[in-house]
Amino acid sequence: MNKYLEAIIDGYTGYAGYLWQEIVFGYTYKPWWENYFYWLILVSLFFFGVELLRPWRKEQPRFRKDFWLDTFYMFFNFFLFSLIIYNAASNVVVLFFNDILAVFGLKNLVAITVDSFPIWGQLLLLFVLRDFIQWNIHRLLHRVPFLWEFHKVHHSVEQMGFAAHLRYHWMETIVYNTIQYLPLAMIGFGIDDFFVVHIFALAVGHYNHSNISIDGKITGGIVATLFGLLVLSSYPDLVGQQQLGIILLSTLVGIFALGPLMKYLFNSPEMHIWHHAYQMPESHPYGINFGLSLAIWDYIFGTAHVPHSGRDIKLGFEGIEEFPTDFKGQILHGFGNTKQ
Repeated sequence: MNKYLEAIIDGYTGYAGYLWQEIVFGYTYKPWWENYFYWLILVSLFFFGVELLRPWRKEQPRFRKDFWLDTFYMFFNFFLFSLIIYNAASNVVVLFFNDILAVFGLKNLVAITVDSFPIWGQLLLLFVLRDFIQWNIHRLLHRVPFLWEFHKVHHSVEQMGFAAHLRYHWMETIVYNTIQYLPLAMIGFGIDDFFVVHIFALAVGHYNHSNISIDGKITGGIVATLFGLLVLSSYPDLVGQQQLGIILLSTLVGIFALGPLMKYLFNSPEMHIWHHAYQMPESHPYGINFGLSLAIWDYIFGTAHVPHSGRDIKLGFEGIEEFPTDFKGQILHGFGNTKQ
């Protein structure tokens, strides 16, 4: 059988089996807690619960406009798109790419190895590097006209909530993963590596889009505590009071040292709401606040813009009134002639 056809078949059957195993906990090759399907549900329920208890925009309906559409997008973009086509197609592309490398006598593109780093160091490097690459890709989505047409799906959100995080055109999955594949592969990272980084990025993305506002000391304490737990996982010999001491110290550093800096380091609802503003500032007509998880890139490169809380600003873009409001219209948008 042609190896490319076999890759397509394996892509479909393999991912279908994987998704079913995620749903029924039927796998034996990984621990039960590494389950993307139920982590997506748990993270989503957590932020929805906080939105219900402490909404930032109190006038906004609890089940805001397009809530159920965005909920469907979450599962479509996180799982169903891979089942329909992406996983099979990406298998073929990777196989073809490896064949091209073989022509030149290369087995892979790994230029830097990080195996000698402690696990927490590998995770931290992957998180920062991946976020910087995605920040640049995000800027491209705003700057290149045909990519902006796809990205309009994400910006068609008119009332912000956690589920808006994963409302985006399926072409964005292809664009992001295609561009970030090479630099991550050269450092020995695969796109699917490191479950912890994916879930943390998911949680931060949900938070950025949520209808909530949380003090930096709280978010700083949470991030630092999680980092302390990550460091502990790399040093299993530490026990008892040593573990407790590291977690307590991490939390205190997060609250009092990291807390006041959180708005400059990490993205937040108060910052990201401006990225979705209907009207861009004249100084940045192609967009502002491009950070996915980290805000620091926008401050370094001069694209940060938070003039005030932005709680009640109008969201969208010019021409949103004519933009498709249904799933079919949105996933087909960007191909051929568009009016927007």
